[in-house]
Amino acid sequence: MAANNDDTIFESLLGIDIIDAVRACFIFAACTTLLFTSLPALNSRFVNYGARSSSTAKTQDGDSTPKQPSSDATVVTSVLDRLATWQVPHRYFTHYYITLLLSSAFWINQLLTHGPAFRFVVANTSSEHLQKSMTLRQVLLCIGLVVIQGVRRLYESFAFAKPSSSRMGVVHWLLGLSFYLGVTIAIWIEGLGAVLSNTLTLDDFRVTVVPTLKTLLFLPVFLMASGLQHDCHHYLSSLKKYTVPTHPLFTWVVSPHYTAECVIYLSLTFLAAPEGEFLNKTILCGLFFVVVNLGGTARNSQKWYKEKFGEESIRGKWIMIPGIY
Repeated sequence: MAANNDDTIFESLLGIDIIDAVRACFIFAACTTLLFTSLPALNSRFVNYGARSSSTAKTQDGDSTPKQPSSDATVVTSVLDRLATWQVPHRYFTHYYITLLLSSAFWINQLLTHGPAFRFVVANTSSEHLQKSMTLRQVLLCIGLVVIQGVRRLYESFAFAKPSSSRMGVVHWLLGLSFYLGVTIAIWIEGLGAVLSNTLTLDDFRVTVVPTLKTLLFLPVFLMASGLQHDCHHYLSSLKKYTVPTHPLFTWVVSPHYTAECVIYLSLTFLAAPEGEFLNKTILCGLFFVVVNLGGTARNSQKWYKEKFGEESIRGKWIMIPGIY
């Protein structure tokens, strides 16, 4: 099976192949999220969720604005307020990980059987991207790690969940679903060449094969970040009420569980690097979205802690990335 680069859908419509399209979607989502988190009128209505959304939204001049449209509001404000009422329960976060696992199962089936969706991806991938490929073992490893991540987060969503009336915006929910659908493609799409040219055998699952240097370095990083994030989530769920975290991981960082999420995807950018490449550019674009999205949420958390518990609660703490942000 070879890529057909003549009049493919993606090249005809966009002038790029499907791998570049996936990267562009991540970057577009990141830039859109950055816009929403940067503008107070959008941030207060569409970005905040859970406990952070319980405080009154404020305009740039500091005046309180009601969540529901008011009679003297401008047309734009009324429209924004109306859109902000389109919400879903906060527990819908569970849908992210269900989507991740279902989508992973679908693509695993497509990769094993070279099904129609897989053939569509190949037909819309340039020969250059097919030639610079991950190895088959890399594809298996990285898909496995993403599935492990999805299973862990789904378990935490049920095990650590508390009854809550918190809600989040429909746009936020849909954006999250789209991201996880994209991740299940990004994790293997730069390995198309290897999947096409190799037949999967039991030998590909052997753990006796000497791992590469990147695997030796970044697989432990992935596992450690996953463990630390689980520890953060377990600790936060153990709190009887919202208060300033005293867990050691929260000593220097406001949102260390978000830091761990970024490290998880950072490790995947190296673990999934095609042969001859330093990192995986598609997953790097996904990491860009993760950093922007969680960075905005972490900043809102910092503001919430400051407003609720005072300046001392955040003094000396980085928002999400120690030494940088």
